[in-house]
Amino acid sequence: MKIAIPKDPTGTGKGGKPVYLKDLWPSNAEIAKNVAKYVTAASFKKRYADVFEGDAFWRSIKVKPTITYDWDNGSTYVQNPPYFAGMKSGFAAIEDIKGARPLAVLGDSITTDHISPAGSIKKDSPAGAYLLDHNVTVADFNQYGTRRGNHEVMMRGTFANIRIKNEMVPGVEGGVTKHMPKGEVMPIYDAAMKYRKEGTPLIVVGGKEYGTGSSRDWAAKGTILLGVKAVLVESFERIHRSNLVGMGVMPLIFKDGMTRKSLNLDGSEVF
Repeated sequence: MKIAIPKDPTGTGKGGKPVYLKDLWPSNAEIAKNVAKYVTAASFKKRYADVFEGDAFWRSIKVKPTITYDWDNGSTYVQNPPYFAGMKSGFAAIEDIKGARPLAVLGDSITTDHISPAGSIKKDSPAGAYLLDHNVTVADFNQYGTRRGNHEVMMRGTFANIRIKNEMVPGVEGGVTKHMPKGEVMPIYDAAMKYRKEGTPLIVVGGKEYGTGSSRDWAAKGTILLGVKAVLVESFERIHRSNLVGMGVMPLIFKDGMTRKSLNLDGSEVF
């Protein structure tokens, strides 16, 4: 915008006269008059009288008369997440993290979009393979952001940003890692599932300002679902740190002066 709105004209009117914002902007008296005339109790009562009925489209959805949501196992958009599976009424004992492997070693300013992208789903990604297995055509993949009700898609998309750089696989962009101890290169999701079968806990190592950008719940949800027990970095973005805590992932910070580089971490270590 190249004008100072309070004092410069917004355009030119009849006869070449300048037109200012004050000429277009309604006065407080005009606004009050319209509010008094149209914002009435009757209009609210009418609008909300059938709020629980919904419109014709809402009423046309066929559902079973159950008290709780009847999950559709065939849906690729909404699935019952496993957060509460096996949860007991009491708190579990706190256990040490032993024999953990790094799932990724990352640099500075890793954003929540690096951790959980909201953009397009690649055909040759683990999430793409899942959708293809469920008879979804590539044209109907949609985006991670629109499939955030399906943890199967979202956990496969965690650390799958096409621009993320895992220092365990130098010179490569995208969500890949090395499965240790053999060092086999594979998608991060595939490695996480392989580690799960082996009973190996995971950690993520990073640099400064880990979790920057907008708060994105799936950046923490996807992390825990991949089996990551702790994130070890130089500093966190405050809200993402809180989200990790909320999902049960331990946020750890290197001691002053210590970094992944000063320790020469390359992802082959056991923690």
